[in-house]
Amino acid sequence: MRTFRTSALQFCPGFLFGLLTLLACGDSCSVAEDWPQFRGARSSGVSRSPRALPVNVSPNSDVIWKTKVPPGHSSPIISKDRIFLTTANGETLNTIAINRATGTILWEAPAPHEAMEKIHNTGSYAQSSPVTDGDVVVSFFGSSGLLAYDRSGKLLWSHRMGPFKNDFGAGSSPIIEGDLVILVQDHDTESFIAAYNRLTGDLVWRTDRSEFTRNYSTPVIWDVDGKKQIVVSATLRIVGYDLETGKEVWTVQGVSRIVNMSPIVGPDNILYAACFSPGNDGESRVTPLPVEELFAADSDGNGTIEEKEFPDHPFKGRFTQIDRNKDGHITKDEYLSVARTHSDGKNVFLAISPGGTGDITKTHVRWEQNKQLPYCPSPLYYEGKLFMIKDGGILSVLDATTGKVLKHARLKATGGYYASPIAGDGKVYLLSQKGELTIVNAEAGWAELHTANFDGDGHATPAIADGRLYLRVGDQLYCFGKSDSPAASN
Repeated sequence: MRTFRTSALQFCPGFLFGLLTLLACGDSCSVAEDWPQFRGARSSGVSRSPRALPVNVSPNSDVIWKTKVPPGHSSPIISKDRIFLTTANGETLNTIAINRATGTILWEAPAPHEAMEKIHNTGSYAQSSPVTDGDVVVSFFGSSGLLAYDRSGKLLWSHRMGPFKNDFGAGSSPIIEGDLVILVQDHDTESFIAAYNRLTGDLVWRTDRSEFTRNYSTPVIWDVDGKKQIVVSATLRIVGYDLETGKEVWTVQGVSRIVNMSPIVGPDNILYAACFSPGNDGESRVTPLPVEELFAADSDGNGTIEEKEFPDHPFKGRFTQIDRNKDGHITKDEYLSVARTHSDGKNVFLAISPGGTGDITKTHVRWEQNKQLPYCPSPLYYEGKLFMIKDGGILSVLDATTGKVLKHARLKATGGYYASPIAGDGKVYLLSQKGELTIVNAEAGWAELHTANFDGDGHATPAIADGRLYLRVGDQLYCFGKSDSPAASN
C-alpha cells in the first residue's frame, strides 16, 4: 500500500485518485489499496484493507457494477483508478483497461502475433495475468510475447515470443520487482527465466532452465538476509535465484513433475510451496516402461519411436509431452528425461526456512505433508493457517507452523477448481470452474457463510481491494461491495 503524501510535487492522476478515495472513506483509510499482480501484492492472495467485505454476493446482490468483457482466464489486477485484464476474442488478443469506479472499458491494446499457440481444451489464449507497478502495465501471451504499456494504453516496448513447444499453452504470469520485469517460461524445450528493464524492455539477464519441462507456477519474491530472491517451483525441484544476477542460490529437491501452483511467503518469512501432478501419487503412480522395452518396439529401426510404434501403456497418451521438440519422433534422451520426472516426482507441500545456499533439502525443510493437495489452485496463507481447495470442492486447512491438517471437508460447490483462494476481512473466497462462489470464515474449523451461482465458467482468480470483490466469471467482470460501504458510493 502506498504512503499518503500531501506535497504538491506528488500531485498526479494516481495521487488525485488517492485523495478522492480518502475523501470518500473519511478516517477509515489513507489511500486506495491496489492488487497489482496475480493474487495481489507479492502473490499473497490477501487484502489488508480494514474495510468490511461483502458476504451475500450474487448476480443480483451487492453488485456495484458489472461489465461485459471478452473471454479469457487471466485474473483482474488493480492499480489506482484502473483494472487491467487480458482477453482473447477468437484470435484477437488484447490488454484492456477498465475504470475502477464505474466498470467502463477505457482502452484496448492489441497483441500482434503470427500464429496462435496450442492450448489445453479447458484453456484460453489469455491465461497469464498482467502486472503493474502503477505506471507500467505488462502483459504476456504465449502467442505473442511480452508487451508493456503506459496507463493510457500506449505501447512502450515488447518482446516477441511464442508459440512455444507446449500443447497446453503458456500460463505463468510476469511479475515486477523494482525496475525489473521477471518472466519464467517452462515448456517442453528452451525453458528460461529472464529479467527486463520495466521502462525500456532491455534484457538485464537471462538464465537457462532447459532441464525443466512444462510448468505454470508464477514466481514469488523472497527477502532473505537483506537480498531479494526469485522463487520458482517446477519440475522435481524448487529453485531460488538472485534477483540482481539470475544466478541460482539454493534448491530443494523432491517435488512433482509439473507444478501449477505458485509458492507463497508467509508473514513469518517462511516459504510455503505445494506441488502436485497426476501420476505422481503413491497409489496411482504411473511407472515408465524400461527404455529397452520401449525401443524394442522400433519396428522401422530408425532409432526413434513414432506414435504408431508406441506400446500400449499410459505413456502413449502423453506422446506429445515426451516428444519434447515436437518433431513426431521420441529419442532415447527425450524419453529418459520425461520418464525420470514420473519416477522421481513427488506430490508434496513443503515449508522452507530462509537462509540456505546450495541443496538445502535436508537442512531447511521445516515440515512436509502430502494429503489433499490441489492440482491448480495455489495455497493461501491467512491468519496463521494455510487454505487449499482441490477438485471435488474439498477445502483443507493446515496449521502453518506444523503442517498439521486442522480440517478438510467438502463444500456444497463440488466440481473442478482452477481459481486460487483469496482472503480478507476474516473471510476466504473460493470460485469453482462452474462459476460457484463460496465464502467461508477463516477459522480452523471453517464454516460456509454463503454460496452463489453465476452463469459462466470460473477460471480467473478473484481480486480484493478496499472492501470490494472483483470477480471474472464467463463474459462478465463484477464489482461487489457492501451497500453501506463508503467505497460503494463513489
